[in-house]
Amino acid sequence: MLEAAIRVADRGGVEAVTMRRVAQELGVEAMSLYHHVPNKDAILDGVTDAVFAAIDLPGATCDDWRDAIRARACSARAVLSQHSWALGLMDSRRNPGRATLRHHDAVLGVLREAGFTLPMAVHAVSLIDSYIGGFVLQEANLPVKTQDEVEDVAGSILEHLPADELPCLAEVIVDHAMQPGYDHTSEFGYGLDLILDALEARRCQRS
Repeated sequence: MLEAAIRVADRGGVEAVTMRRVAQELGVEAMSLYHHVPNKDAILDGVTDAVFAAIDLPGATCDDWRDAIRARACSARAVLSQHSWALGLMDSRRNPGRATLRHHDAVLGVLREAGFTLPMAVHAVSLIDSYIGGFVLQEANLPVKTQDEVEDVAGSILEHLPADELPCLAEVIVDHAMQPGYDHTSEFGYGLDLILDALEARRCQRS
């Protein structure tokens, strides 16, 4: 049932998840779902937990806390890029499932083991997750997916851009976005490393 609900959400967003549509996806009557779940909220709880379960837990074998958190962040970005509708659900559920709780505990555990104080660990999780969610949301709304599309859109903007009035934008388009090898997706790793470096500096200050 949860897999069906996720398919519905992937096509139409979380607002498309209704008992009727999930039942249609399964090829059954809506009333039959009530034998398994009490209401739509229970389905939303379940799909949220399923999304958390799909995100890799921070690696216990990583020697460096940054490597563990980086791997987890990259996994979260990959999963949420496929299910961006889940962004509005992940912190909204009043009945988090076991996968959700296990995930949060594992992330906090890596930070605490690395020497972060409890408040600092909480700040770190909030900062990192806000960055991941914001990047995924921004990426989902970009009008480009491939390098060819980047060049088409950038070229179109440049064609109508008054370069003498907006020289910095013109420079970014000509000398950055339209250069061979430019990959806008690499911005995620750059920003993530800045955050991790800043957190490491704070951690060392408290040591």
